[in-house]
Amino acid sequence: MQTGHAVTTPFGRRSLSLGMLATQALAQDVDYEASIDKWKLFRNLCEARQSLGLSDRALVVLNALLTFYPQTELKEEHGLVVFPSNAQLSLRAHGMAPATLRRHLSALVEAQLIFRKDSPNGKRYLRKTRAGENGEAFGFSLAPLLVRSTELEALANQAKTERWQLKLLKERITLLRRNVVKLVELGMEELPHLDWNSHYGRFRMVIEGIPRRSTALDLEPAIDGLECIETEILSLLENKVNSRKTSANESHFERHKHNSNTQHKLESEPGPENRPEEKSEPDWRSAEINAGENLPAIATASERVNAQIAARDVRPIPLGLVRQACPEIEAYATNGITTWSDLMGAAVVVRSMLGVSPSAYEEACDILGQENAAVVVACILERAAQITSAGGYLRSLTDRAFKGEFSVWPMLLAQLRAHGTHLNLVPDR
Repeated sequence: MQTGHAVTTPFGRRSLSLGMLATQALAQDVDYEASIDKWKLFRNLCEARQSLGLSDRALVVLNALLTFYPQTELKEEHGLVVFPSNAQLSLRAHGMAPATLRRHLSALVEAQLIFRKDSPNGKRYLRKTRAGENGEAFGFSLAPLLVRSTELEALANQAKTERWQLKLLKERITLLRRNVVKLVELGMEELPHLDWNSHYGRFRMVIEGIPRRSTALDLEPAIDGLECIETEILSLLENKVNSRKTSANESHFERHKHNSNTQHKLESEPGPENRPEEKSEPDWRSAEINAGENLPAIATASERVNAQIAARDVRPIPLGLVRQACPEIEAYATNGITTWSDLMGAAVVVRSMLGVSPSAYEEACDILGQENAAVVVACILERAAQITSAGGYLRSLTDRAFKGEFSVWPMLLAQLRAHGTHLNLVPDR
């Protein structure tokens, strides 16, 4: 095998292009001593495929061409022209159709990785000398691969670096998505009066703006947007944490001041038999709730009005979130739950089934509002097997709401987590 240094033109109707001349001129600069492992070179081509504009099928054809080169090392000394027939080349290209084979051979020529060295009659063959030695060969020259081996290795390293950077960016996107969702869940539980829908909506806009086949240029702005949202939410939650620390410090100071007063007499304290019984607050997460005790009634009309304002001055709950957290109440609606009216109607039916007195439910509606009272009844239905007295429990929650110690949001999110799901905001239908 050998590579001629004269310019060759295509056989038949194929026209000559400047790119072909440039490839042949490039092949003439091949170093006689240069060599490279053909399969290492092929792996570099596979890495740099996208930057060269090659398809995977074109690489299959190039791999078949390399199998016709007998040595492992590409070297000018051994010759750089291979001359398989289309039939043999098609077999080694996994039975590729002749038309497809010709198309991908043209793509390799246009990418300046090979060039055609056509014989006078267009056939591919190796001419023998009179002495029986190998003479000039006609077929496909692999000389451009050897000349561009350093360039191809650099392109492969660049592709590996870009792929690694893209992987890191995607991992960062995944972490930020998880952080924002978890922080929004925490914020809705701890700070229900804030508008968390706006934060979640901005989060969804950023995520939906990422293309399916994204690049580093697509992911970097998305990361900036998610980091801004994360920072804003963390700032709100840090303020909540700081306020708790301040309250805890003040409470500790008050207890220290009270305990430092040594003038009180032990005999003035009531004995165990005279002390009023301490009542534990109902806990939604407990396995069994005993709430049969009578709770103190709301004293005055002004206090009742203030309690109503405090209990209702929170962000509205999406109806879709209620359906997701409390699916059982939908069985008690006539035509399913599509509006708040449907939910409130189903809550009246469930109230009667659970044995909650009308007065207890009316008081809950009075303090919490009809929508929130219906949500509470739906949550109680989900835990009906664990609650010994639904009416007493509802009165307990109403009393806590009157004192500003109860919000429907944490109760609903706890029920959502009990189903093993995370926050998934569903728009009201």
